[in-house]
Amino acid sequence: MEVYADYAATTPVKQQVIDKMMNIYSTHYGNPSSIHSIGRDARKYLDESRHIVAKELNAKSSEVIFTSGATESNNTAIKGIVYAHQHKGKHIITSKIEHHSVLHVFEQLEKEGFDVTYLDVDEEGLVSLKQLQNALTDETILVSIMFVNNEIGTVQPMYDIEEVINNSNALFHVDAVQAIGHLEVNFHEFNIDAMSITAHKFGGPKGVGALLLKEGTALKFSQLGGEQETKRRAGTENVPQIVGLAEALKLANQYRDDNNVHLMNLKNQFLVSLQERSIPFELNGSMTDTTGHIVNLYFPFIDVETMLTLLDLSNVYVSSGSACTAGSTTPSHVLAAMYSNEDRAQHSVRFSFNEAMTEQEIKYIATEIHKIYHKFKEEV
Repeated sequence: MEVYADYAATTPVKQQVIDKMMNIYSTHYGNPSSIHSIGRDARKYLDESRHIVAKELNAKSSEVIFTSGATESNNTAIKGIVYAHQHKGKHIITSKIEHHSVLHVFEQLEKEGFDVTYLDVDEEGLVSLKQLQNALTDETILVSIMFVNNEIGTVQPMYDIEEVINNSNALFHVDAVQAIGHLEVNFHEFNIDAMSITAHKFGGPKGVGALLLKEGTALKFSQLGGEQETKRRAGTENVPQIVGLAEALKLANQYRDDNNVHLMNLKNQFLVSLQERSIPFELNGSMTDTTGHIVNLYFPFIDVETMLTLLDLSNVYVSSGSACTAGSTTPSHVLAAMYSNEDRAQHSVRFSFNEAMTEQEIKYIATEIHKIYHKFKEEV
């Protein structure tokens, strides 16, 4: 049996999405910026997709900017807001467990002279609302907090965070990449100023995403060369992939509730299966403030590299954390921020599930981990 359990890294493209995209590739091939009929035909699908994305996320069509993915969206939002508002102050805030497409931008801005506060998290991966409130000053121009952590699945209290930020002059950016398809993401209800998503995390194609930017929010755009995306992002829009993003988002929201029930059942079954086999492990993160599709576990009896290798040999495909840090020997910055035990990150594995997974696959993973444990338990 082969079991892919690395869906937080990427998901397979759904067949309905492929069908939609192939129709555009083969028939509606015009440049959406061209004024002739073939160009206008492509523009129609671009506009329809923008409307779908806006509707699914409770935003205005004018607030949707299509990008190449979350990394571009995060970079554009953070740098664009900071550069546009630096005359008001030079203090910015994020957490220590953000994705590197956020953290590395903040680190670069810090080198440029901006004052950065990196919020701590507790052992469940939750930011402290009190620390956030105390960190905010009249000089704070931006706060960037991810909705769902990509390594441990912890869900941040968005309503509470938004309420704290609203009592300041700071703008609010949210990396919502891992929330789509698992939580209701309501752009206007959360009162977010900028939000990033990417299609390949919820059954869409790689290489396409969106930045939602609240109407009236000043942002300095860096990509120049044309007047696409209403002069906000130069470059010919990738219409087939944008259509794929819109279709994948619609499907993710349509089946979200049923999928969540299935995913939580799989997660609980996985943990119970490990317990029944007397495999020593501890959960990294929260069991309550979490999504069903990510579970990160600490296995004290084996290092993560060996575990991943042995699981791979058993045709079980998982990871140690973000795919964007693959090949790095640096321990997970997320787990390092959560736990004082420096060794924990070296013995932790992320499993991430999908609605297509079965109970049989979950049991197979637990069985293979059990075999590995018996090989190494004498060394504990």
